[in-house]
Amino acid sequence: MDPFERRRAGVLLHPTSLPGGIGNGELGADAWRFVDFLADCGVSLWQMLPLGPTHSDNSPYQCLSVHAGDIRLVSLQRLVEAGWLDDAGLDPGQDLQVQRKVRLVAAHNGFLRKASAEVRAALDEFIGRHANWLDDFALYQALRDEFEGRAWFDWPQPLRDRDPDALREAHKRLAGAVQQVRFEQFLFFQQWTQLRRYANDRGVLLFGDIPIFVAYDSAEVWANREWFQLDREGRLKVVAGVPPDYFSATGQRWGNPHYDWQALAKEGYRWWLDRIRTQLELFDLMRIDHFRGFEAYWEIDASAETAVDGRWVAGPGADFFEAVRREFGSLPLVAEDLGVITPEVTALREQFGLPGMKILQFAFDGSPDNPYLPHNHEPLSVVYTGTHDNNTTLGWYQELADHERHFLHHYLGPGGDPLPWLLVRTALASVARLAVLPMQDVLGLDGAHRMNTPGVTEGNWCWRFDWPQLLPEHGERLGGWVSLYGRR
Repeated sequence: MDPFERRRAGVLLHPTSLPGGIGNGELGADAWRFVDFLADCGVSLWQMLPLGPTHSDNSPYQCLSVHAGDIRLVSLQRLVEAGWLDDAGLDPGQDLQVQRKVRLVAAHNGFLRKASAEVRAALDEFIGRHANWLDDFALYQALRDEFEGRAWFDWPQPLRDRDPDALREAHKRLAGAVQQVRFEQFLFFQQWTQLRRYANDRGVLLFGDIPIFVAYDSAEVWANREWFQLDREGRLKVVAGVPPDYFSATGQRWGNPHYDWQALAKEGYRWWLDRIRTQLELFDLMRIDHFRGFEAYWEIDASAETAVDGRWVAGPGADFFEAVRREFGSLPLVAEDLGVITPEVTALREQFGLPGMKILQFAFDGSPDNPYLPHNHEPLSVVYTGTHDNNTTLGWYQELADHERHFLHHYLGPGGDPLPWLLVRTALASVARLAVLPMQDVLGLDGAHRMNTPGVTEGNWCWRFDWPQLLPEHGERLGGWVSLYGRR
């Protein structure tokens, strides 16, 4: 199914922001209820952030694996219903991560005692089908737990450098822990597949997110050092980021390792193709974060404290996307083309027919040539009021300078709906085939409810909504406008 075959509306909500569950949302009843809400409103697309297991900062853009799922999303209640777990309850006053781990170990034991032959065979099939990444991730996670969360580059040298004898010994020593990780990933993929099937049956497509870069401390970098710019001891030579921009006067030093694109090209980009294949198992459509990095990327010396003194380096360009097209045929991808976008970046996106992004919060600087203004939108694009990195639309409006507010109301006309509804309606009216609204804007929430503030390390990625916030008028308004602007 081509998501761009007709006009659609979507809502951006990461599953951790769902109600239900202790500490974060899960893939249980509340996820299915959210699908029902979308479908009842005529919304046919649910967009979310990357689903990988996070580090302690909970950022989905710095994951321990580009293939694995975040086991915090596994619904414990579903395991009770399967008969593998007696108690799904967690005490919010205690360490949730420890409690969840105990419950998942208990569920594994219950599975071994009670699972049918058919389900056991499904586990074996899953392990075999995903062995190309799951074997490395399971051992990486078991070792990381053994070393109390230390990053792989701080492990003892034989394990850090993947000495074959050391790996064999570790597999033997940690066999139980390795199998536990495999089981947990089976649970995640099983529950996700069930949710995706339900969503698709109700006419809702799932829209994922692929960060261009991977975390330094991740299973993929540990297991595939040859694809990254690292020294003989696995230390970073250069790191990723972006130059000064809208979000930061000193740029952003993300700290991710850069790829060795020449080495990847010699192998036909196999590592990247495997990564995309896993995501296609999860999603109907995917956004590639920081698309411009495929044309040219910002390279920063690992010793530099900020991104200011970086440099642009040519990326793989069309050669990469030709390889993707040869492997998969169509490209169900959206290009995140925000930031410093050159004509070359636009040409690359257009060469492969990839939709770009239009952010209304970037539109009202007073220039009629601003590409984010609705009269400059293109049908093959995705329009947003704002993204996970922006303030909520109400919070953004409350912080606008007087001249920006004046231009916004002058452009959109006198009277009409108050903010944020005025911008919500503008997004849905756009000629862009897809219009996506952050859930915070559907609920009309202010800046206290934003998901992420770039450059700030505390307080991000933890926003959640609750069902009492979702009033009948919210669904009626959204559903009415989805219908009015031909997005059903």
